[in-house]
Amino acid sequence: MTERYVLDLQEVDETQVAVVGGKGAHLGGLSRIEGIRVPAGFCVTTDAFRRIMAEAPSLDDRLDQLSRLNPDDREAIRTLSAQIRRTVEGIAVPDDLTAAITRALARLGEQAAYAVRSSATAEDLPTASFAGQQDTYLNVVGPTAILQHVSRCWASLFTERAVTYRQRNGIDHRTIHMAVVVQRMVFPHASGILFTADPVTGNRKVATVDAGFGLGEALVSGLVNPDVFKVRHGEVVAKAIAAKQRAVHALPTGGTQEVAIDSRRQEQPALTDAQVVRLVQLGRRIEAHFGRPQDIEWCLVDDGFQIVQSRPITTLFPVPETGDQENHVYVSVGHQQMMTDPMKPLGLSMWQLTAMVPMHTAGGRLFVDVTRRLAAPASRAGLLDVMGRGDPLVRDALETVLDRDDFVPSLPDAGPGGPPTGGASATIETDPAIVTELIERSQVSIAALERDIRTKTGPALFEFLLKAFAEHKRVLSDPLSMQAIMAGMEATWWLNDTLQEWLGEKNAADTLTLSAPDNVTSEMGLALLDVADVIRPQSEVVAFLQGVEDEGFVDELAKLAGGTEARDAIEAYLDRYGMRCVGEIDITRPRWRERPTTLVPVLLDNVRNFEPGAAERRFEQGRQKARQKEQDVLSRLRALPDGDRKAGEAKRMIDRVRTFIGYREYPKYGIVSRYFVYKQALLEEAERLVQAGVLPEKEDIFYLTFQELHDVVRSNQVDDRLIQQRKDALRSYHALTPPRVLTSDGEAVTGAYRRDDVPVGALIGLPVSAGTIEGRARVILDIAEADLEAGDILVTTFTDPSWSPLFVAVAGLVTEVGGLMTHGAVIAREYGLPAVVGVERATRLIRDGQRIRVHGTDGYVEILP
Repeated sequence: MTERYVLDLQEVDETQVAVVGGKGAHLGGLSRIEGIRVPAGFCVTTDAFRRIMAEAPSLDDRLDQLSRLNPDDREAIRTLSAQIRRTVEGIAVPDDLTAAITRALARLGEQAAYAVRSSATAEDLPTASFAGQQDTYLNVVGPTAILQHVSRCWASLFTERAVTYRQRNGIDHRTIHMAVVVQRMVFPHASGILFTADPVTGNRKVATVDAGFGLGEALVSGLVNPDVFKVRHGEVVAKAIAAKQRAVHALPTGGTQEVAIDSRRQEQPALTDAQVVRLVQLGRRIEAHFGRPQDIEWCLVDDGFQIVQSRPITTLFPVPETGDQENHVYVSVGHQQMMTDPMKPLGLSMWQLTAMVPMHTAGGRLFVDVTRRLAAPASRAGLLDVMGRGDPLVRDALETVLDRDDFVPSLPDAGPGGPPTGGASATIETDPAIVTELIERSQVSIAALERDIRTKTGPALFEFLLKAFAEHKRVLSDPLSMQAIMAGMEATWWLNDTLQEWLGEKNAADTLTLSAPDNVTSEMGLALLDVADVIRPQSEVVAFLQGVEDEGFVDELAKLAGGTEARDAIEAYLDRYGMRCVGEIDITRPRWRERPTTLVPVLLDNVRNFEPGAAERRFEQGRQKARQKEQDVLSRLRALPDGDRKAGEAKRMIDRVRTFIGYREYPKYGIVSRYFVYKQALLEEAERLVQAGVLPEKEDIFYLTFQELHDVVRSNQVDDRLIQQRKDALRSYHALTPPRVLTSDGEAVTGAYRRDDVPVGALIGLPVSAGTIEGRARVILDIAEADLEAGDILVTTFTDPSWSPLFVAVAGLVTEVGGLMTHGAVIAREYGLPAVVGVERATRLIRDGQRIRVHGTDGYVEILP
């Protein structure tokens, strides 16, 4: 029985992670690939680790203590994990285990030098790298030293950083076991790392080789800068040779030491171009075997490459699956919908089923394939124009891809270029009755949906929903609705472009759209000020709200003095806006009606920061400012040559923008209103599945697509493993940053602003609401944690309509994502807040509490000393 403690590398493969850990399993898999050389060795299995852990009963209590610690309590984790490591290292290795290890050493050469490496069961997985969490010991000589280092590897499962990583990722310490890989040491001329996809851009066609002299530890530990080679289609396309002043070499007696490199050799490349190309060919073979891009550690020994490690690259954004070998260019939907977080499978599939264009999924996000529209010159110009007005970074990224030779094929204009952009709006009159009629149409359609869905259950509900999605799309694609939206946007663009040309004034439309009528999103922010007016005089209600944690608090209000009025005001607000929430394009996100505590901090800020009647005053002040701006612009135009004509045209456009710009927000409100109706019906269905014992909990349906859920309802059976896999995948997607533009090569193209009119050190973005404001930055990533004072500037990743209640309380806005016509920009203009959007990494570069100056007219942010 002793033999199960030790397995030769040749006996294992990547299916045996539970037995030999991630590293051991990958090395076993590598050793089976034709043409790949792996240094000989063996694995001390996880059975051996379990045997050791069982030798010290006190470890159980300590692991219990450890799991109860807060991941942020560094001191306690440091102390307890050090005790556990000392205990593990102090356990005498049982005789039969010692014998198994020494027998394996005798087969390979007892006095040879070995590398002894930790191999945990949860490292090198496709979704979590755990890289560098456990320890590796090089050039270990003799059985006694090797046994001692095996013990150290077991103990390294409990290093402070490994423990913290597991706690932060919700991984139970007891579920991870440690194997140890013992491998013949190689003494390389050069070594380094090969990434089979570019780790920076994600391009799967470009391999990157980092190379240095001696052992790879010099690169891994950051002791030297490596030579860097990039290889595409079998040739070196770029290289940077570093001055390599030091290397790590093995000592004859064991261990390693740093040595200085002869000055004549420092500038020499560690590999020839031919060797680099040969190495990448090996890398492609390894990648094909494991089925995904790899991060590979290699050594060059006597002109032959040996592979000492291969793991998946976990930081790459996945590529949408198409099933063809063609080139594709994808644009992120999340950057246009102001929601770049990953969505759950039900959220993705519901958006796909109700969207106006086909969408692809990757990394929990949605993308539109724009290749055909980029390929034909006529549709290309229209697409670039619309993208550029929305988000210049997307346009720049698309132009970067177009500049690449032949990536996007050229098609004749007759090709299906997609609908023309914005050409239909010329026929619409400037008539407020159009907006009234459109809103009415939408309300009638939603009322019918609410009425008709009530009687539907089981498979009949799904048949009904498919018809409802068709109606949903019909309302969205109503030609009159499209014309009204385009009329407002085109009038805005006309005013900004023309008044800059005629009067030299930037972004004039920003002031002209203040307090525009019929904007359901800006009304939502003002309406919460009215709710605050009801609550403010009732001190008992205010005190109660400060301690609220339970979602049922609204019903509790009636027990308090003045609480009935407060309850009625909140209820009325939720009736009108309760279907909204952060990330509302994902149907699975909790709505305000489901989680009203989300609104409490914003409501209390309003109670504290405003006087009664603030909503009406704010709206009226905006209207007056817009009217004064209009008079000012028209009188200045009349003074110009041909002034009456210019003033007449401007007046028509101002009327047009004020008539239609508010409606821009309404279709999204309609979508989200429908979504809440769909969601409630699907959750009732989920409740029946829970009652029938098919699902453990209702929200498990969020991890199924609409079609899969339909199948579950029909069959009353569900694949529990699928739901668990989806939950794990979602966790890994949170760590990925979705690109604005992604190619089928996997390249994430970010785009740049390419501006030189900005002060040094300023953060560049897109100017979307004019004015300059200075104040304290509040970096807020969750609306439920808002704590604002008058004059604060809101800094966040993205804002969808659910953030607009915060807009009434702040003096300016900075976001990482957004464009000229996205929700945050529209509402910022209506409230008169200077705003800059599309500021890359704003929430990381600006610290909470710092003073900043937002240049909303020129599109940049200064961090003040």
